[in-house]
Amino acid sequence: MAERGVSRAEFIRRRRESDFVGRRDEVGVFQANLERVAGADGFEFLFHVHGIAGAGKTSLVRQWDTRARDHYGAVTAFVDDDVHSAVEAMAAVSEQLGRQGCGLKGFDKLLATYHQRRHEAETTALGAPAAETDGAPAPASVSVSVSSTVATQVGLVGLSMVPGLAPFTSAVDAKQVTQGADRLRAALSSRFRSHDDAQLVLSPVQVLTPVFARELAEVAQRVPWVVLFFDTYEQTAPVLDSWLRGLLVEGDYGSLPLNVIVVLSGQGRLDARGWGDCLGMIDEVPLDVFTEDEARQLLAAKGITDERLVEVILEVSGRLPVLVDALAQTRPSDPAAVGDPADTAVERFLKWIADPAERAAVLSCALPLQLNEDIYRAAVGDPEATGYPWLRSLSFVIDQAGRCRYHQVVRGPMLRVQRAASPTQWSRDHTRLADAFRQWRQTLEATLTADGHWDDPHWRDLRLNQTYHQLCAQPHKALPDAIHESVQACDHGEATLRRWAQTLTQAGQDTNTPTLTQLGQNLQDTGTDASFLIAALTQLLTIPVITSTTRTLAYTIRGREHRNAGAYEAALADYNTALAHNPDYERAVWGRGTTYWLMDQYQEALNDYNRAVELKPEDAGNLASRGAVYERLTRYDEALTDFNHAIQLDP
Repeated sequence: MAERGVSRAEFIRRRRESDFVGRRDEVGVFQANLERVAGADGFEFLFHVHGIAGAGKTSLVRQWDTRARDHYGAVTAFVDDDVHSAVEAMAAVSEQLGRQGCGLKGFDKLLATYHQRRHEAETTALGAPAAETDGAPAPASVSVSVSSTVATQVGLVGLSMVPGLAPFTSAVDAKQVTQGADRLRAALSSRFRSHDDAQLVLSPVQVLTPVFARELAEVAQRVPWVVLFFDTYEQTAPVLDSWLRGLLVEGDYGSLPLNVIVVLSGQGRLDARGWGDCLGMIDEVPLDVFTEDEARQLLAAKGITDERLVEVILEVSGRLPVLVDALAQTRPSDPAAVGDPADTAVERFLKWIADPAERAAVLSCALPLQLNEDIYRAAVGDPEATGYPWLRSLSFVIDQAGRCRYHQVVRGPMLRVQRAASPTQWSRDHTRLADAFRQWRQTLEATLTADGHWDDPHWRDLRLNQTYHQLCAQPHKALPDAIHESVQACDHGEATLRRWAQTLTQAGQDTNTPTLTQLGQNLQDTGTDASFLIAALTQLLTIPVITSTTRTLAYTIRGREHRNAGAYEAALADYNTALAHNPDYERAVWGRGTTYWLMDQYQEALNDYNRAVELKPEDAGNLASRGAVYERLTRYDEALTDFNHAIQLDP
């Protein structure tokens, strides 16, 4: 609500409190909204800031964030493209609100339960028969991937629209799909203490969001405003659009008070397919390049008044805010040094850095995707380097959750400068960074269990950055390993795979390798929540350089996805193909046996479980699975032998 009696001196102090210049109208729009009573005429609860890269969207919404907190008593959260699912977005919001004394304790507790149950479901075979569903027994041992496809027929029909996938979907029977989903739910229910835990694992968004919404509403009752910012929304829209619409507009998860405001910020318009009938509820805030007056205002605020220098900056920057600001920071002290205005803005920026060591550091630090002090030192090749605080002060370096990164409008040209100047040095520098991330990853691995690497977000981040730099150093040589990791990422869910796909796209763009860029983009564009992993695995299997080991793993994981979706014939086909590549791959043998079990073909299941036990005789899950088949075949003594042995191995 509006403040009264602000003095002229206080007004001037607030105007000068930051270096933010320009966009006064856009700042005024948001401030005016916070000065209204929620629900009054002209009040908005949903904003969309949009414009081309470099137009200043992040700077503007950061300014909105600061002003909402400092002047209007708001608690805020800022989410960007580090999140790849609705669950991750809610976790990021809760963590940031917690730092402001407004934590969502019930949500945090339920989220911790979800992560624990998910880990149990992904790593543990179910040890006892589940309740029967429609007269058919559920498997005694089902290796459940909660991120896998518990698909409905609708989701599988969507798959048929992805090039190359129609043959897999045409054979899927809707009744099979429904029965498979029911059996998976029954199997999970038998594994966990309650039906609620099984539902949490199978449908985390549907279970977590009502708790998130309820506690967010409780926070909103205690503070004037809650403002949630979703930046770089062009990247996260595919996974957040539907969830946000349900949360903010449809009321699918409960009612939020009107003093919960959401700001979306990204390139381009919102997808009309997801927001079409809601667009009238959204206050659109378009951003273009600076007007000449705005650009001159910023330059004047930076002390640049020489007309020749001003004209050069306006010309080479195209009045794009991020470039105007960058050039203003490194202006030459002597106007005679302005030089040829035909240079690009980034080339001019580099020329105007007087210290050669600082110039080299700026270029080197463009190579990593993100920076902290350790990465800075690895990038510049000096373990004692102390220039990180100076680097962070540059206008195009964006702070992000304890790290920072270059604005892509500046980073892209810097990468092109280095790649063109010396491909050999480019490869050498990326190899040094890949080695640094590998060493950090290996150090972390010493503190983790062997099967816990992929569950650790810090490990995944280190592995992902190592892969990025390996691809940049030698794209074609590193591609087979990157494909294998992408298949492994499929094993750990949609959000994890989207991170790998995004990294492949980025590496392709940064090395000008179109095939790599297209691969990453294809992986991000395949399917919906219900079909994403099957479609992605199918895409990966078409890549010519995929190795036999990777192909075996891909068919095995896709077989599991089909099995969990109830598409048993498709699952058998995938398992058979995997075993044709490697007859001794125990995971595929066990998976095929479990598929036969679900099809009530117990003798075939026994044959595969026998082989699985032969390959891994000390695996409790294999013994429990075979014991359950013996029980179904009324071979009770053999069943007891296997069950007892399994209990001895894993009490």
